Amino acid sequence: MKILSLRRLRGPNVHLSRPAMVVRLRLDELTGVETSDITGFAERLLRALPGLTEHHCAAGAPGGFVSRMRGGTYFGHVTEHVTLELSQRIGRDVSFGRTVSGPEPGVYDLIIECPVDESPESELPAQLLDAAIDLVTTVAGGGTVTGPELEQRLAVLSELAERSDTGPSTRSIIAAARRRGIPVERYDDLSLLRLGWGTRRRLAWAAMTDRTSGVGIDVAGDKQVTRRLLADAGIPVAPGGAASRVEDAVRLMTELGGAVVVKPRHGRQGENVALNVRTGDELALAFTAAGCDVVVERQLPGCDYRVLVVAGEVVAAAERIPAHVVGDGESTIEQLVAATNADPRRGTGHSRMLTRITLDDTAGKVLRGQGLELGSVPGAGEKAWLRDNANLSTGGTGHDVTDRVHPDVARICLRVAAVVGLDIAGIDLRLPDIAAPVAPPGDPDEITAGVIEVNAVPGLRMHLSPVRGRARDVGDAIVRAMFPGGSDGRIPTMSVTGTNGKTSVARMAAFMLAGDGLRVGLTTTDGVSIDGRTVFRGDATGPRSAQMVLGDPAVQAAVLETARGGLLRRGLGYDRTDVGVLTNITVDHLGQDGMSSIEDIAHVKALVAERVRDGGTLVLNADDPWVRSLAESPRVRADRKRLVWFGTDAQQPVVAAHLAGGGTAYVLQDGWLVQATGARRTQLLRVAEVPGAFGGAAPYAAVNALAAIAAARALGAPAGVIAERLAEFEPRVHNPGRGTVLRLAGVTLFVDYAHNPAALAAVLRTLHRLYGPDRCTALVTLPGDRRDDLLAASAQVVADGVTRAVLYDDEDLRGREPGEVSALVEREMRARRPGLRSVRAAGYRAAVGEAMAMASPGDVVLVLYESLTPMLHHLESLGAVPVDAAPVVLPGLHPAPVRRERSLTGELPHR
Repeated sequence: MKILSLRRLRGPNVHLSRPAMVVRLRLDELTGVETSDITGFAERLLRALPGLTEHHCAAGAPGGFVSRMRGGTYFGHVTEHVTLELSQRIGRDVSFGRTVSGPEPGVYDLIIECPVDESPESELPAQLLDAAIDLVTTVAGGGTVTGPELEQRLAVLSELAERSDTGPSTRSIIAAARRRGIPVERYDDLSLLRLGWGTRRRLAWAAMTDRTSGVGIDVAGDKQVTRRLLADAGIPVAPGGAASRVEDAVRLMTELGGAVVVKPRHGRQGENVALNVRTGDELALAFTAAGCDVVVERQLPGCDYRVLVVAGEVVAAAERIPAHVVGDGESTIEQLVAATNADPRRGTGHSRMLTRITLDDTAGKVLRGQGLELGSVPGAGEKAWLRDNANLSTGGTGHDVTDRVHPDVARICLRVAAVVGLDIAGIDLRLPDIAAPVAPPGDPDEITAGVIEVNAVPGLRMHLSPVRGRARDVGDAIVRAMFPGGSDGRIPTMSVTGTNGKTSVARMAAFMLAGDGLRVGLTTTDGVSIDGRTVFRGDATGPRSAQMVLGDPAVQAAVLETARGGLLRRGLGYDRTDVGVLTNITVDHLGQDGMSSIEDIAHVKALVAERVRDGGTLVLNADDPWVRSLAESPRVRADRKRLVWFGTDAQQPVVAAHLAGGGTAYVLQDGWLVQATGARRTQLLRVAEVPGAFGGAAPYAAVNALAAIAAARALGAPAGVIAERLAEFEPRVHNPGRGTVLRLAGVTLFVDYAHNPAALAAVLRTLHRLYGPDRCTALVTLPGDRRDDLLAASAQVVADGVTRAVLYDDEDLRGREPGEVSALVEREMRARRPGLRSVRAAGYRAAVGEAMAMASPGDVVLVLYESLTPMLHHLESLGAVPVDAAPVVLPGLHPAPVRRERSLTGELPHR
């Protein structure tokens, strides 16, 4: 078997609402072979992976997959289930899988769920798939997979999974946010989280937020500065001082008397902290181990406690117990440690709730201090300590004592966090009992309890999963502090999809929302803009562009054009929206990404409607039968959403029924754009005044305006603002490349992005109304990734609409040979209209020259383009200038406004 391709779908997608990987797998020598054809295959595979007996498969009950194997199934399907089982074996909790036939025999597409917060760049899915393929092919070849062999490979995969997984602290914040409905995005395999969108966006990195003071972090990171700052504020701290020479450290120990603690001045996680230091030799060793820049403090009696303060509130407290084992009277200390480390809650570093105990020189020293060694056998119930310090990172444990915290202790901790300047702080104290009051500091020699450290990014594990006592949901406390008042961290958001018109609708809707005072983030096929300024150029209709807008802290509302390619190849860039708009569904892109019919297109586009939140608004085109059908789809769940129709006819049956039930629709009526609710009608703007509609000659522009109005109104834009902004919408500036009209040497140039039969037909009808059918020349390029029959259909539409044509190829051939597309288009056009005059040109510059040579003053040239900016720059270099409208020459249409010439790249005057 061979992996032909693997891609990650990072968000909700056409397969499921969670991330997934899509794998194209070629079976090679197993093509056409079923599991029942290989004697003993199922039994050998089940011996290696007995967990497969629990897989349901299509039967919907445990054992379903085993029945399929014994009855005969193909090996793509087997590989899917083995990958899922291996994932479960390493603690990667996924369960969804599907296998579908590919484009040729022996090729299959496997769709396998991925964990929500796994990095899209993770190597783990591919490595799991490789392991599954190796196992299946070995068993299919008659071999067996031994337990040790499999466990060794699983151990490698498990280690990779643990390294890239979120730690307990980060997981608790993610879980708390999702319970609140707050969107969460994890960055790569880091602990950095983005919670919320736009102006409500917040960042968290483990137990640190974007409001955590940098000064506070630096203060807490310097143990000497911390202790002095707290002492100056009257907070009890252990007496001591800093030393950068061993002589100074010895002097401090002598002055303090008794046992001291030596710790790195800038240390973390209890590393190189020495307790019970009593002699000069011990101090010299501790001084060197700590990096020769240390703090020496009197060792206070009592117990170690950690108190967690979040936003001025004590939310949890734990007693910290140093790493130790408890004897059973039979096992050695080394054996007891091995048994303790076998606890599945223990892992390396901070990846799990507890950390494994390490038997190192420090552990040996602590044992010798108790008269023990690794081979000693403690009596039943006898404790053998392996560390002096109580840090969880060295194997310690926590006992919850939140309910026992004395008010005096709580007040001290709140003061500590405020003095240091931290919104989240882990405060370490040494106290006889956290339930008892703490005496105010006086003579340093009399201090027996106090603060020993402040942590700016405290670990949360001891509170989330204490060995004893009640678990505390400290992740929720952090989220509540970041999003007070029950906020879900979201901004108003709409997604626009469809075959044609989605860019125009998205741009108009964004323009209307901006008129209501909102800073709008917009994604379209041409790029990303924030508050009207372009921040990225290029096709921006996929999930990365959506994340760019939703992650921008300036954005107050988001309008996201969402195209087929991004949906299929990467999934959605969001979990849900407030508004979903579907403009239309026609044939385009067939033959790409497994789409072979208009039903496939409708299935893909429906994802935008599915992901509108319950109570949100669906804006659907009543004129389009495929869009109408989506309202009945169980996946869309339209009954849980507000439905708004738009279209050209208020009497259309679905619209009439909707209005009769008191619903709302936006329709064309008596030459007006009208908002209809029940029996009420509100006129918004004359059709003749709709920008880009050319006095009514381009009805598709008016329909696009209806969709944009419906969407903007659904996000709260007032009707008065809508009408005003729509009248101010300047297509050349705000919707370039969609019906942009220029003039060059007496010839009108109509620049448009039409590139499929439906769009081309609509544009050509407009040109016929404006100029007549005999005055049109077309400058034609079509995308090479379309199927031949779709290119032929587009060519036939153009042939029906023009008398002259210039054909050229896109610079990006999209898998075609040079000249292949233009030759196909020319052949189809001439077959459709033998008298058509056509020529082929090399590139858009030559094509413009040929078209201008064909056209006469008063003619119109339809200019189709691959990339707008180079085309406009070239036309401007030839002397083309914009005009506000095209002339109307046929009767029955509104007169065109007087032309006003402007610079093609100049800005409009301030309105």
